[in-house]
Amino acid sequence: MKNFSLIAAILLPIAAFAQKPKPLPKTFDVLVGTYTSGTSKGISVFRFYAETGRLAYLSQIDGVSNPSYLAVSADNKFVYAVNENDQGEVSSFNFDAKMGTLKFINKQSTLGGSPCYVSVDKANKSLFVANYSGGNIAVLPLNEDGSIGQAVQTIGDSGPFGPNKERQEKAHVHTAVLSPDEKYVFYTDLGTDKLHITRYKPGKDSPLRGVKPPFVSVAPGGGPRHLDFSADKKHLYLVQEMGSAVTMYDYDNGKLTEKQTVTLLKDGFTGATGAADIHVSPNGLFLYASNRGDANDISVFSINQETGELTFVDRRSTNGKAPRNFVIDPTGTFLIVANQNTDAVYVYRLDKTTGKMLGIVYKIDIGNPVCLKFAPAQ
Repeated sequence: MKNFSLIAAILLPIAAFAQKPKPLPKTFDVLVGTYTSGTSKGISVFRFYAETGRLAYLSQIDGVSNPSYLAVSADNKFVYAVNENDQGEVSSFNFDAKMGTLKFINKQSTLGGSPCYVSVDKANKSLFVANYSGGNIAVLPLNEDGSIGQAVQTIGDSGPFGPNKERQEKAHVHTAVLSPDEKYVFYTDLGTDKLHITRYKPGKDSPLRGVKPPFVSVAPGGGPRHLDFSADKKHLYLVQEMGSAVTMYDYDNGKLTEKQTVTLLKDGFTGATGAADIHVSPNGLFLYASNRGDANDISVFSINQETGELTFVDRRSTNGKAPRNFVIDPTGTFLIVANQNTDAVYVYRLDKTTGKMLGIVYKIDIGNPVCLKFAPAQ
């Protein structure tokens, strides 16, 4: 018994040391995707200092047409950008994380117009692109050098479409998001008010396969847009662009069960809206969602750690117009928001205890910022 106690006394500190999480770095790269119809010419890269919230310019790659959404490979070696034009394309770049520079590799057709979202699996085998006006998602294979192959599959919905005749006249796909275990790909269709679910099997000629049930629907005219998962991966949160609401689902191995819907609008609000982005905080305690139109704010909700349900906490102006995309830094200390129509990016400090957005700590001026992505700096 004495020997056992002695061994335990030695091993416990070792085990505790072995399980200690790796400290987060103090600097990151922030990549900014833009529309190039204004002063921006492509993708910009900034160094982000997690202790102060400061952004420092590193580089810009010009000649990239409308890189409105970006994805960074899991190994941090490549960046992929949609080219949001009538004839949709997606471009690949080598990424030097130490210098914060990009070098063009190649581009391919997305087999659909106005691509607005791109994601990549962790193995860097497949690229998923959402074509907004094309009304489909495309799957493109990736090569070891980061180059993109020709699309091998497209999937879309032929209707029926939602009640808004101006916005829902056809399919409009907004996202293509992998499940946390990468067994499924979810894609939202504003035109049909559906969140679609597909099975992902890499290496196949048709990597995406149908499942049952194949989709869940939101309220007619809601217009599903972006989504995120809870920290424990048991819940999925979906923001509705036209409905300006967030719907929470229980999630289990590709199956969704609707549990709650909360509004992003303050009481009595009657102006134009357009909910855009949604993210769960790194500590899993809070959810944030942006709204455009006349609202131009970000709503904050606390997340019940047992049920996943949301409770309203606060609503904060983004000090500009059209907060299209925002990110929370990996330390959970700052939130960075891109105000597309007022050519500025703001950094807000977050209260990790209440979830509230506090004062602005930094601002950068940049033409038509749309997408923000963090990458580890080296």
